Amino acid sequence: MQEARKEAVTKVIIGEEAAGQRLDNYLFKHLKGVPKSRIYRMLRSGETRVNGRRAAHDQRLQAGDEVRIPPVRIAAATAAPSPRIAHSLLDRIVYRDESLLILDKPAGQAVHGGSGVSLGLIEQLRQELPGERFMELAHRLDKETSGLLMIALKRPALTALHRMLREGEVRKIYVALVAGDWAGGARHVRLPLQKYVTQEGERRVFVREGGLTAHTLFKPIRRFAGFTFVEAELYTGRTHQIRVHLASLQHPIVGDDKYGDFELNRSLKKWGLRRMFLHAARLAFEHPLTGQPLTLESPLPKDLVRFLEQLEQQPCANDAMN
Repeated sequence: MQEARKEAVTKVIIGEEAAGQRLDNYLFKHLKGVPKSRIYRMLRSGETRVNGRRAAHDQRLQAGDEVRIPPVRIAAATAAPSPRIAHSLLDRIVYRDESLLILDKPAGQAVHGGSGVSLGLIEQLRQELPGERFMELAHRLDKETSGLLMIALKRPALTALHRMLREGEVRKIYVALVAGDWAGGARHVRLPLQKYVTQEGERRVFVREGGLTAHTLFKPIRRFAGFTFVEAELYTGRTHQIRVHLASLQHPIVGDDKYGDFELNRSLKKWGLRRMFLHAARLAFEHPLTGQPLTLESPLPKDLVRFLEQLEQQPCANDAMN
């Protein structure tokens, strides 16, 4: 037996990762379990608004847009329990003040929940920190990416962080393990990226002339048998930017299930690598409200350290690279 569960009015700030999506496609993903007919009725009636105005179903969202989502009824089991928190995120907070929170995100948890059954990271934080009246993601990390994630606890901080991210005032440095032997040293990659959404609702990106400007600096750090450990610094923050840029160089990230070498990924599971080897290792920026310089780091997670230790046993030079 099922009953209807009524949600509250919510207002969502669109980040860079959702920019360019059609409004209806965004709502389909955000309101899983709500019939499409109901979503289109919300749009026609003006219940759903963008920046306080009526919006057509095919309007393209922009970073910073505020989307109002009205109360909707979602079918739910009568006695369904609230989603349980398996592991607290509070011990993963690396910085917190009254307007900003930086979290060391675990791999395997999406930043937003996909259904009423599982908790996304932001929903879990809201449960664990009920005293915070405002809490929004300043940017996103893919589900399988671990590392540093910025969360605004005040709207002025969120607005400032979005501007800083657009204008390149936040240094975001990742580390990744890629397939193949990297030739040469540091390399600036400037390849434009085009976004599209598959019929299943998945976001995909490819290199295309006329796409959005995208710039990544890659530096090889260490060489293993058939692999290279690299550092990636983002100068723009496009969806899947690091993953697509590396794949276009014929050095896909190992474990990447969208742009990677699928046969290689399958074989590496036997070695214990069960997720994408991408980690958001460092953030450096000025506090969005106080201007205080902040530099935060996240160590490589233990599962990735263990995998590198296995590679070290292989017969290949693994000296540090300049």
